[in-house]
Amino acid sequence: MNMLSARRRVFDLLTVLGLLGVTVGLVLLPSQMVEAAKGGVELCFNVLIPSLFPFFVISSLTVELGLADRLGRLASPLMEPLFNVGGGCAPALILGFIGGYPVGARTVINLYESKKCSKREAERMLAFCNNSGPAFIFGVVGAGIFSSSAVGLILYTTHLLASILVGLIFRHHGGRGGITKPVRTEAAHTPFPAAFVRSVSSSFQSCLGICGFVIFFTVLLKLLFLSGIMDAVSSALGAVFGLFGLDESWASLLLTGLLELTSGVWSLREVSGSLGASIAMAAFMLGWAGLSVHCQVLSFLNETGLSARTYLFGKLLHGLLSACLAGMAASFISVDTPLGAYLAAEVGNLAGLDFASALRGSAVLSAGVLAIFLLASAISLKISGKKR
Repeated sequence: MNMLSARRRVFDLLTVLGLLGVTVGLVLLPSQMVEAAKGGVELCFNVLIPSLFPFFVISSLTVELGLADRLGRLASPLMEPLFNVGGGCAPALILGFIGGYPVGARTVINLYESKKCSKREAERMLAFCNNSGPAFIFGVVGAGIFSSSAVGLILYTTHLLASILVGLIFRHHGGRGGITKPVRTEAAHTPFPAAFVRSVSSSFQSCLGICGFVIFFTVLLKLLFLSGIMDAVSSALGAVFGLFGLDESWASLLLTGLLELTSGVWSLREVSGSLGASIAMAAFMLGWAGLSVHCQVLSFLNETGLSARTYLFGKLLHGLLSACLAGMAASFISVDTPLGAYLAAEVGNLAGLDFASALRGSAVLSAGVLAIFLLASAISLKISGKKR
């Protein structure tokens, strides 16, 4: 008991000192902090909200309308032997691969709260279903940072393979068994108007929470760099990185990526070292996702009773496996082929999209995902021999 009390006092002291330090920084550097906050707001308004909001709505509708049940019956032969979870968890796997952070985690929590999966299954899925989307990896990282389609392909392929490996590793987490069988009866689901209103409302609230975390971590990163704390920690870690033939700048890149994914991968543009090491570092950042993303997921996990430790360990393992796989792939595959002026121009156009255009594009993509779910549901009903 004394040990726990001492740890609690130390934690409280560090928390107070950290808050005091941030407050002093905000007072002494007001203009820089305001500019950092503005950058975070622009990122949320131009990128995060239009890209995440439609997928959040689709994720909620999938569960509310009972599409997860019908898709689960179709996916059971794949999900059960591979990941030891029921077929009803398939929407989280699919949306986690194409929707980007944190759509996969949000879908898992929706399935758990609506009793489509057990607590054990939800924790297994959280370990590997929250992944970066292909648009971010191919467009921002592959084309925008490395100017290579081959790098984008390597990163996305190894990202998916590492995610599947984590799922296989966690397939018996919490013990064997515990698979929730898909519902085979024609249960009464929420009417579409009510489901749509509820999905839009909850999705918008989730987006606001995500934007709050992004803005805060944007300001915090700026403060850490201006105060010299990031440079001091990087210098301390420089000796460790020197054992692997990397200089102090790599430690700074790693620390940035550990805190915020987008800032971390974007800083790789200024690296002049080994291309293979840069690819491995980018793969680790994409797999780990960053503390900012984890705070978003933890806000969803609040009051659900699901283990945050399992999720965090799964993401760390995902990052390490991604780095190993990407490093090996980069040593065997030529990654010097540039993507070309056309795709480079397209990346610039995407970065300069206004809110309305970005929202329309994301909505069209989300509608395509919904159409896939509807088609899968129709096939499932036909296979089961039932009629509406």
